[in-house]
Amino acid sequence: MTKLPKKKRFEVQEGETLDDCLDRMKVEGYQVVRRVEKPLFQEIQKDGKQTFQPIGQQVIFEGRRIDS
Repeated sequence: MTKLPKKKRFEVQEGETLDDCLDRMKVEGYQVVRRVEKPLFQEIQKDGKQTFQPIGQQVIFEGRRIDS
């Protein structure tokens, strides 16, 4: 039997809800211990100036193995 790592990160995929990701974690044998949100930006060149525009966010859950 393969031993699961104690901690693992799960990124919410495109088209996946938060609940879907949490269910995927549970199926793999992990429970949430931390949630991280990172902003996503797009670089824009306007009038010779470089600016950044927010286009969304990336949600990552850190999971800890559920010990049976």
